[in-house]
Amino acid sequence: MLTQLQLRNFRCFESLALELDAGFTFFIGGNGEGKTSILEAACVLLRLQSQRTSTLSPLVRVGAKAFAVRGRFDEHALEFSYGGLHRRLKFDDVDQRTATEYLRLARVVSFANVDIELVRGGSDARRRYLDFLGTQIEPTYRSTLRAYERALRSRNALLKSATPRTREIAAYDAPLIENGTRLRDMRATIVDRLAPFVRQAHHEISVTTEKIDIYFSPGAAEDFAKDLAESREKELRLRQTVVGPHRDDVDLFVDGMPANSFASEGQQRTLALALKIAQARVFAASGSSPLLLIDDIFGELDPDRRNALLRSLPNESQKLVTATSLQWRKDFAEGHVFELQDRQLHLR
Repeated sequence: MLTQLQLRNFRCFESLALELDAGFTFFIGGNGEGKTSILEAACVLLRLQSQRTSTLSPLVRVGAKAFAVRGRFDEHALEFSYGGLHRRLKFDDVDQRTATEYLRLARVVSFANVDIELVRGGSDARRRYLDFLGTQIEPTYRSTLRAYERALRSRNALLKSATPRTREIAAYDAPLIENGTRLRDMRATIVDRLAPFVRQAHHEISVTTEKIDIYFSPGAAEDFAKDLAESREKELRLRQTVVGPHRDDVDLFVDGMPANSFASEGQQRTLALALKIAQARVFAASGSSPLLLIDDIFGELDPDRRNALLRSLPNESQKLVTATSLQWRKDFAEGHVFELQDRQLHLR
């Protein structure tokens, strides 16, 4: 359980400190008050990444040079500061050279209205969904992903140069293929683990008996090396690597039809919720109770779907919930309520 959270120069907050309990904690306030930023800070503290953006630089408060987040999780003191080239990580007040031990501690699942993009949006959102889960359940996932991305960036930079040199480009083929093959296999395994949980969660929160299918769609053929070699002419023409895990996707179907183009908005939102519940259940199945960050979604759901979603969430998980009002809260168990006014936090 996350019991303490402190922010300094994070998003809109110069400083903020709060204590948290088990169960539900509610953050109520108008738009722009910083409710979502509190949830984001919890994610950054525990996972060293944001659930909202792929880079950390936007998290530094305007006018500041760096941000810092501190807290306590399961009696361990955590601290992470970031600013430009500066990154500092402390676990139980000891500086860490790597994030390995730090990241073993907590698991996080984030719910937000923008999750509908998992279904109707492009493949980037679905890869981020897999990566967010993969880095939390597979010890080598994070390092493999980073190694693949480094090789891909270097290779693409050479392809974009004024006079691409085939021999220099080929020097990055080996790390690209090695890490890309490993990454593809891990993502395929993750989708296999997710699939039954997605179907079960969708059945629980949907008012219909729709059939849900989820498949991994790799961005390269089984023989990645051969596929890469055969794409050489095309990548020289387009000046970018055209096959590989950076093009992986997840195909989603409702009653046999592609969910991104044939499902209604209500069906897409329900499927997006099922995908996030499935993440939580993968963690629970492995013995971990994830922290649930629930950003302003309950007020948008009708009572039946809201109650169904509540029943589907792991009971033992700590839940941080944001909303603009508490009109719908009667469906919930008890929990502390913090109100944000003028970027100040007040316990109600």
